[in-house]
Amino acid sequence: MSQAALEGARRVRRPAALPVSRLKPPLKWAGGKRWLVPLLKPLWEPHRNRRLVEPLCGGLAVALGLSPGRALLNDVNPHAINFYRWLQKGLRPRMAMVNERASFYACRQRFNELIAAGREATREAAELFYYLNRTGYNGLCRFNSKGLFNVPFGRYGTIDYARDFSPYRARFAGWEFACGDFDSLPIHPGDFVYADPPYDVEFTTYSKGGFRWEDQARLAAWLEAHQGPVVLSNQATARIVRLYEGAGFRLQFLDAPRRISCTGDRQPAREVLALRNL
Repeated sequence: MSQAALEGARRVRRPAALPVSRLKPPLKWAGGKRWLVPLLKPLWEPHRNRRLVEPLCGGLAVALGLSPGRALLNDVNPHAINFYRWLQKGLRPRMAMVNERASFYACRQRFNELIAAGREATREAAELFYYLNRTGYNGLCRFNSKGLFNVPFGRYGTIDYARDFSPYRARFAGWEFACGDFDSLPIHPGDFVYADPPYDVEFTTYSKGGFRWEDQARLAAWLEAHQGPVVLSNQATARIVRLYEGAGFRLQFLDAPRRISCTGDRQPAREVLALRNL
């Protein structure tokens, strides 16, 4: 890291840790669902003694908003899951974090070196992922065909980097984090399942391999087979609506506050909630 970056690290404001009752998603996450939590709570409350299962947990906005005592949270992005597992241990980042272009690209290179060396499950990788997530462009999490992080430097004037994630340790105590394809999850018939797949749009490369229409159809069939309560959210494209109507889901439509894509598009998007066994 450059001397300027090291000097900048000494000037970074270090905010106090948040109390457990006010925990926010620790990562920036394009398409995050914090705005949807007030609409999900009435669906969740009658079932709050069940285990919450999220097959595509993303930025954890829903899990943190609903605050289940037990949860199985899965995602195919191994770097997000590695970060969450380190939060369970009370992560306190030790690396210097500055909002500087040279520092960002040096850290991105180091992060990709760890991936290439098979060391993506380390504490260092977790700290680098957090830094890159907070500093990169538009909160994107994007990887190339080789599985290497390729988001460019962001355009933020100032960034508050968290230095103490210990409050998450208590909240995550009853939660299990998994990384893999959703249909390999060991779910129980009584689980409450909330699924938030990538929008049915062109940009879906938040992990190596992306999320194709075939995956959307597989997810719908997997959710249809579940015996317990199911809620799905997605962009209300014509084929998503047809898919879930055909699977016997009850649909509700609403306007999402914004849509975020790789181009930074923030136009409102029509959203659908597909409900089953509720």
